[in-house]
Amino acid sequence: MPHSVELISTLSAAFGLALLFGFAAVRLRLPALVGYLLAGVLIGPFTPGFVANTALAGELAEIGVMLLMFGVGLHLSLDDLLSVKKIALPGAVVQIVVATAMGMALANAWGWNLMAGIVFGLALSVASTVVLLKALESHGALATPNGRIAVGWLVVEDLAMVLVLVLLPPLARMTTANAVPDASLWTTLALTVAEVTVFMALMLVVGRRFFPWLLWQVARTGSRELFTLCVVAAALGIAYGSSLLFGVSIALGAFFAGMVLRESSLAYRAAQESLPLRDAFAVLFFVSVGMLFDPHILVEQPLRVLAVVAVIVFGKSLAALLLVLAFRYPLGTALTVSASLAQIGEFSFILAGLGVALGVLPVAGQSLLLAGALISIALNPLLFGAVEPLQSWLRARSPQAARMAHRDDPLAELPASVPSHTLSRHVVLAGHGRVGQHIAEALALAGTPCVIAEQRREIVDALRARGLHAVAGDASDADVLIQAHVVRARLLAIAIADGFQTRRMIEIARTLNPNLRIVVRSHDAQAAELLRRDYGAEVIEGEQALALDMVRHIEAALDELQVPHP
Repeated sequence: MPHSVELISTLSAAFGLALLFGFAAVRLRLPALVGYLLAGVLIGPFTPGFVANTALAGELAEIGVMLLMFGVGLHLSLDDLLSVKKIALPGAVVQIVVATAMGMALANAWGWNLMAGIVFGLALSVASTVVLLKALESHGALATPNGRIAVGWLVVEDLAMVLVLVLLPPLARMTTANAVPDASLWTTLALTVAEVTVFMALMLVVGRRFFPWLLWQVARTGSRELFTLCVVAAALGIAYGSSLLFGVSIALGAFFAGMVLRESSLAYRAAQESLPLRDAFAVLFFVSVGMLFDPHILVEQPLRVLAVVAVIVFGKSLAALLLVLAFRYPLGTALTVSASLAQIGEFSFILAGLGVALGVLPVAGQSLLLAGALISIALNPLLFGAVEPLQSWLRARSPQAARMAHRDDPLAELPASVPSHTLSRHVVLAGHGRVGQHIAEALALAGTPCVIAEQRREIVDALRARGLHAVAGDASDADVLIQAHVVRARLLAIAIADGFQTRRMIEIARTLNPNLRIVVRSHDAQAAELLRRDYGAEVIEGEQALALDMVRHIEAALDELQVPHP
């Protein structure tokens, strides 16, 4: 053909082999992404046969990163991130320092200089957001407290790496010239912090008003393709614009794009419309990682590769585990966060590439980082899958682990002063978000006894200060429903939109109380039909006036049940 078909050949080979190897991996009871990585190795420049365009694959993978981060922003609000700042901010900073120190120790043992050790250690310290998100989504844990802590932790890491990437060139120049840090370094740091601050302020003040309005105007045309185009254009446009104008990473820009669009009542539809694209381009991310890997390093430097993998999978994970436990979080949270960080990815590649280009990191260091990334990414789903079995095993064999799994948390159970008559024939409300708030207020005005189960601890604290009954935790956990006295309740109102959590919640609640009446919110007609047919739930559908519809339905259900008012 007279014109170039590199893009077509790269996409065809990447998707085709990813499908083939991914299917084979699943049949062998391995994570599908292991197959995607192997597909990348096969079409990469270090193996014989067809070689795809590495540069094109890398750019396509960047689109996958943007769309995935955009999707996370659509599911997490600023309040969700601020709710975990007390653990995510200090935890991420200390973990970066510890992991960097481990990397510096390895570099020193191999005879590298101090600057090479710092760059190598920083590259080992930052986990891959894409790998984390895929793992959380596959386990239905993205919207859980543990998921929010892990995402918040990685957002802090991403912000730290933005500063590192900006400061590395002047630091490299000073190292080469044997100079001490001067005013220009601090000026660069101040300008970077100012740019990031301005970007965040613009997005949260102006963007939260403009982009939801724009999405609504496009939706009013009734054109599905225009709506999808608007969502994708917003995700990619904001991500690229933020990188170009403010120097933040495209992943962080896409994340904030999702956060501002979350303010729209059409956020759920936006997430659904972009889902197929997110999945397709996420596959390209893993294929592109495989293409960068040179298998020869496993033969030439096996001990160094093992040392790097040990730091990534065990060293920094153990540091994160101890940090989370030191903040008195439960064992399950500590294990989830440590598994989340047991890999490296996109920022590590960028930092290593910049270090090599500036002459401060040996080329061997970049190769070792790529090997460590591929192996740790392949192992990460297995580590995530081992969290629950490991926790159960530790709890059964260690009294100390059992105590750590159930930390003494005053918000995890109702105070002894709660009148017993309000904990019988009452309503259990799962979730106190925008919908749950209206339901709780309506029940309080009607004098109907209610216990609220909410994941955000600060919300539970505020509810108790107002005299309402609330427990902290994930209502899809049997312990939380038991603390909410669902056994003696007459109605369970689920104001959480996550389908996986909802189904698990209903199954546990039905086991504890077979006669329980259940009212659920849903945006998806297919999911709503499944909840009605298979779970016997009463489902309120739609996005507009959902809270009011649920309140009316709950009031009617309570009248039928003849729940006495105190």
